[in-house]
Amino acid sequence: MRRVTLFVNGASHNGKVVAVYGTLADLLSVASTKFGIKAASIYNGKGGLIDDIALIRDDDVLYVSEGDNFVDPPDNLESPHEFHSWAHTDWITLNVGGRRFTTTRSTLVKEPESMLAHMFRDQDVWGNKQDEQGAYLIDRSPDYFEPILNYLRHGQLIINDGINLLGVLEEARFFGIERLAEQLEGVIKNSQPPDDHSPISRKEFVRFLLATPTKSELRCQGLNFSGADLSRLDLRYINFKMANLSRCNLTHANLCGTNLERADLSSANLDGANLQGVKMLCTNAEGASLKGCNFEDPAGLKANLEGANLKGVDMEGSQMTGINLRVATLKNAKLKNCNLRGATLAGTDLENCDLSGCDLQEANLRGSNVKGAIFEEMLTPLHMSQSVR
Repeated sequence: MRRVTLFVNGASHNGKVVAVYGTLADLLSVASTKFGIKAASIYNGKGGLIDDIALIRDDDVLYVSEGDNFVDPPDNLESPHEFHSWAHTDWITLNVGGRRFTTTRSTLVKEPESMLAHMFRDQDVWGNKQDEQGAYLIDRSPDYFEPILNYLRHGQLIINDGINLLGVLEEARFFGIERLAEQLEGVIKNSQPPDDHSPISRKEFVRFLLATPTKSELRCQGLNFSGADLSRLDLRYINFKMANLSRCNLTHANLCGTNLERADLSSANLDGANLQGVKMLCTNAEGASLKGCNFEDPAGLKANLEGANLKGVDMEGSQMTGINLRVATLKNAKLKNCNLRGATLAGTDLENCDLSGCDLQEANLRGSNVKGAIFEEMLTPLHMSQSVR
């Protein structure tokens, strides 16, 4: 972008700084609007007629006429060229955070709405403080200021290695250089790695396991293991709370004491897994297979599946002595030949659940929904006192 200072032909005051875009006709139209005249010709400071916009350079001083010949501005007033030289070409030294930068005034005022432009457009308007060598003091980081000064010099964003982009962005915002700030925001956004929600593979997880001491707790809360093969691994006491384990292969895995609270185990395969003392409160295991699993802990630590979603699960032949299935949903589940002795099934939804051949001795089914449930070939009698409905 080029900028020029326009004066009415023969005048040396009340000039207008305008941007040069498009054709010469566009510049004449802007001049007509700025001065309220019908601009027809443009002259340079020596009276030369400008007939091609390509002849206009940045920071030129031009004179606009309505078709009349060039008239020299009055000699008794400061010439526009002298004003232009002072305003835009004199050299300035800045002391930014102890480091000195030397540049021209025209560089500092290139962004007309920026703080730097307001500070240095008119001499001493801001009362800028100077050090003993006459350099203007600016209390900002020199490392972050340097890319901004270079941007004002040539219009390109170039940042050396080791410079934090966020620091440069804050400086750009502080000095009010909005176009540079927007450009930096885009660079920062593109430089950040995309959010990676891809599932963790068996190889990656085994590496984590091998690097973790056996006595240390491995925290996997909220991680994505969807579809991973974790079969036959020692996963004792790992925190899988709220993790995504949907469609995982966990067959014959050791999940003793594992925290699976609110985890997603939908359609996962846990056949033959060791689930002693497991915590599965409010876990979603809809459609999962848990055939032949062992929930029974010889030490007396009971597995807790309270409030779990176990719709359509297949838990045939599992050992679940003393398990807590309070208010869990087992609608359409298969629990054939399970050991549920002393289990807590209070408030559990057992609608259409197949409990054939189960041992329900001393199990608590109070308030459970047994509509359509199958109780064929029961190992022990089911007393009505155990179930209300």
